[in-house]
Amino acid sequence: MPARPIPAVLPAAFLTAMLAALPAAARDNIQISGSSTVLPYATIVAELFGENFDHPTPVVEGGGSGAGRKKLCEGVGEGTIDIANSSSRIKQSDIDLCTANGVTGVMEVRFGYDGIVFAALRDQPDFAFTPADWFRALSARVVRDGALAPNTARSWDEVNPAFPRHEILAFIPGTKHGTREVFDHNVLLAGCKETGAYDLYADAVQGDDDAKKKEAETRCLDLRTDGVAVDIDGDYTETLARVRANPAGIGVFGLSFYQSNTDRLRVYTMNGVVPSVDSIASGEYPVSRPLFFYVKLAHMGVIPGLRDYVTFFLSDEVAGPDGPLADYGLVPDPKLHETQALVAAERPMEPLSQ
Repeated sequence: MPARPIPAVLPAAFLTAMLAALPAAARDNIQISGSSTVLPYATIVAELFGENFDHPTPVVEGGGSGAGRKKLCEGVGEGTIDIANSSSRIKQSDIDLCTANGVTGVMEVRFGYDGIVFAALRDQPDFAFTPADWFRALSARVVRDGALAPNTARSWDEVNPAFPRHEILAFIPGTKHGTREVFDHNVLLAGCKETGAYDLYADAVQGDDDAKKKEAETRCLDLRTDGVAVDIDGDYTETLARVRANPAGIGVFGLSFYQSNTDRLRVYTMNGVVPSVDSIASGEYPVSRPLFFYVKLAHMGVIPGLRDYVTFFLSDEVAGPDGPLADYGLVPDPKLHETQALVAAERPMEPLSQ
């Protein structure tokens, strides 16, 4: 079969020589890095792949969605990874970095959905949250008497009179996690708009509507720096450890992690909806996000087993409703067959709209 043409910013002859330096003897295992949320799913698939195919078990590492995408875009060759796992969609800045480094064929694979949940130790008080509650608890500034003022709330009953007197302490995902993006957009920004703070921020800006929107969205994500909101840069096991060490704390977790720790944690509703596989699949639960991995197409057919691994991951038997990923907590993608067709065609993604 003739070799698949490789689009390149670097000279084609250079890339051909680089790829020729990738014999199976040099590296015969697939290298994967990225999201800590996707990590357990990818690990399950990697282990099943090693058991069922005549290829070594892929090496899967965490490190965060952004870090994984950056590693994917370092270049082409055996010293670079093949797949980046991500719990947020790739950014145009990532694609630009890939292009600058000669990685011009990247395939986007959406394999399912996950929700982020708010949970505390089982003996802690009950809450029924809205995004507005979380914004009033954690934002640097809140609406008071029709104007923006510094946030001084220390107890949840100051945020919402219906809540018990209970210390505000939140362990939230750090900025390098894909989870932080959905937390920012679906919780903080939504709460900012619900409380009227967004409009106040926008009204304070001189300029056109785009300038007002950009500044308001940025200001809505400014958090308190007095220890009430604590960024967690590690995985969910670190969040759980911090909650156990600080019983008043509420942590932000992935749905699948919570489901594996229901003996320790109680989960809270958001807008009256209990997070579950069903409520996320239906779109009813408001704090959910798609999960992705990104494949370096120049390594397809060069790194042994890469094409088989991607196809296996997306198969009905693995990523479908009755597969092992769903058993672990993945919400299967209702459009999985569309993604399977995209993968079969090895279709590179187009530039994103700015």
